[in-house]
Amino acid sequence: MEVKQINGMAQVDGKDWNRLAGDAYPFLRHEFLLALEQSGSVCGQTGWIPAHLLVLDGDELVAFMPLYLKQHSWGEYVFDQQWAQAYKQHGLNYYPKWLTAIPLTPCQGARIVIKAAINPLEVTHTLLDFIKQLSGQRGISSWHCLFPVPQQAELLRSLGLSIREGVQFHWFNQGYRDFNDFLQTLSASKRKMLKRERRRVSEQGVSLLRIAGPDVSALQWQAFFQFYTMTYLKRGSQPYLNLAFFQQIAATMGEQLLLVLAVKDEKYVGAALSFVGSDTLYGRYWGCYEEYNSLHFEACYYQGLDYCIEHGLKQFDSGAQGEHKISRGFEPITTYSAHWLKDARFAQAIGQFLIREQKAVQFYKQDAATYLPFKQGT
Repeated sequence: MEVKQINGMAQVDGKDWNRLAGDAYPFLRHEFLLALEQSGSVCGQTGWIPAHLLVLDGDELVAFMPLYLKQHSWGEYVFDQQWAQAYKQHGLNYYPKWLTAIPLTPCQGARIVIKAAINPLEVTHTLLDFIKQLSGQRGISSWHCLFPVPQQAELLRSLGLSIREGVQFHWFNQGYRDFNDFLQTLSASKRKMLKRERRRVSEQGVSLLRIAGPDVSALQWQAFFQFYTMTYLKRGSQPYLNLAFFQQIAATMGEQLLLVLAVKDEKYVGAALSFVGSDTLYGRYWGCYEEYNSLHFEACYYQGLDYCIEHGLKQFDSGAQGEHKISRGFEPITTYSAHWLKDARFAQAIGQFLIREQKAVQFYKQDAATYLPFKQGT
C-alpha cells in the first residue's frame, strides 16, 4: 500500500472517494468537503490547509483520511488552547498541527475510511507512521483526530494515542409512532412543558415549513444564510461559512439537506438547517432576527424529532453542548478525540491530564443522565 498526500479534494476522483465514503454520513461525502474548499470557507487564509491522505493499492483507492494543517484551534469543538499556551511558555511551537476532522462539524463519524476487505489496523498504523515521519520532517508538533466513532477511538488508543472524552446530547428513536407517542414516555411535568412550548410558537402567529433540500428556492437559501449570519454577528464574530458553500451543497447534495423555516405574517423570521444521514438526522445551523418564545426549541429540536419519527431515523444528533436538551429527551453520550504529540514530555503530561479529566467527564455524564425526563421504566 502507498500513502499519497493531496492538497485539495479536487485532486481525487469524487466517484472513487464516495465509493468508500457512501452517503450514510453526509459530512464525508466528496461534495461536502469539496464545497468547503471551493467556497473558500476552508483554505490557508482561514487557517485550514487541506492535506488529505489517500491509501492506494496500485491504482485503486482503498482508504482515505481527511487531514488539515491547522494554524489555530478555532472551529474544532475540542479545546486545546491551554496546551498551545503551555507549549508557548516553554518556548515551543504548538502550531502548526495536523488535524483529522470534519471542519466546523462536531458530529461523530468515521475518520479513516477503509475498504471492507482491508485490515483497519494495518491501514491506521501505516497512516500514523506517515504522519509521524512527515511531522519530523516539517517540524509539526502533533496530530489530533476529532469525533471518531468509538471503534476508531479504541483502535487509536491501542496504537498508543491519548484519548480524550467529551459529552454531547443525542435523541434516540424508540420506534415512536408520532410525537405524541414520544411524549407519553415523559414525566407529566416535562410532557406539559413540551406541549406548552409547541403551543406558544403557534400562539405567537409563527408557523413552520419543513422543506427538503431539492425543493428549497434560491430566495429561501438567501433568507437562511442571513439568519445563519445573524447568529454569529449577535456574538460579535464572523460566520465560518459563506453563502457560496451553502449554494454549492444545495446543488450537489441537496437530497441530504432539510431546511426548517419559521414564518410570521408571510415573512421568514428564523431558520434551521439539518443534514440527513441513513439513520441519523444532524442538526447544524440556526438563526433568527428577533426572539420568539420557544421558537428555537421548535425549529431546532421538535421539528427534527417529528422528521426522525416520520422517516424512521434512529437518532438525532443536534450538535455540541446544550444542557437544555436533557429535559427535552436528549441523552448524554460520550464523544472521543485522539491525540499524538511529538514531544514525549508533553505527551506524558497531557496523557496524565486526560486521565484526570476523563473521571470528571464520566461523572458529569452520569449526573446529566439523572435529569432525563423519562418516566421510570421507560
